[in-house]
Amino acid sequence: MVIYGRNGVREAVRSGLPVQKIYIARGSRLPRDLERLIKASHIPLKIVSREKLDTIANVQNHQGIAAVISPVEFVPPEEIIGRTVEHAGIILILDHIEDPQNLGNIIRTAEVLGVDGVVIPKDRAATITESVVKASAGAVFHIPISRVPNIRNVIRDFKDAGGWVAAVEVGGENIYNFQPPFPLALVLGSEGHGISKSVLKDSDFVVSISMSGRVNSLNVSSAAAIAMFMAVMKRMEKK
Repeated sequence: MVIYGRNGVREAVRSGLPVQKIYIARGSRLPRDLERLIKASHIPLKIVSREKLDTIANVQNHQGIAAVISPVEFVPPEEIIGRTVEHAGIILILDHIEDPQNLGNIIRTAEVLGVDGVVIPKDRAATITESVVKASAGAVFHIPISRVPNIRNVIRDFKDAGGWVAAVEVGGENIYNFQPPFPLALVLGSEGHGISKSVLKDSDFVVSISMSGRVNSLNVSSAAAIAMFMAVMKRMEKK
């Protein structure tokens, strides 16, 4: 996998992932903290032409730096479930998010807000690619991510372990009034189809984001950010 961009490379190095080599475009001036981090890591470094870096990164907005790393290691879902249940935390389950930009943005928000882990399906959904790493600003390296054949099995296992599941979908209880129990799993659906009926059936609650403006819908990454923020705030209130 090739990671590009200053934030993406910085977080890959900081997280201790096996970075095989770093490429820097000739003439690029990197932030001093990034230069020091790369030097201290002793990772092989190669200066190349900007055209060569365009080819390596397969984009032109690489900010003059790219790194070749091993793919992100997914964790078993039971690891995320156990961690979440242990301290009554929050888990995020994504029901077939297809856009890499949305997936990266959601993971970035989840990591910033302290969500315990993210679960994504193996099929018919975006996975962790260079674009997702870039959109997440490197957050994929700091939050447990599980990629599973069937998210319904994860939901059932989470509930069996004592967790509760809230689907974020139209037609539910106003999320601002919702008093969630913990540990809690928030489920967000795909851009085009929302949450599948079978997943809704497995959920304990359905909550909706009340909207007062003229636009009657939200991008899924924005909806996820609101839902996660509300859940984190409610959890802090209970503490």
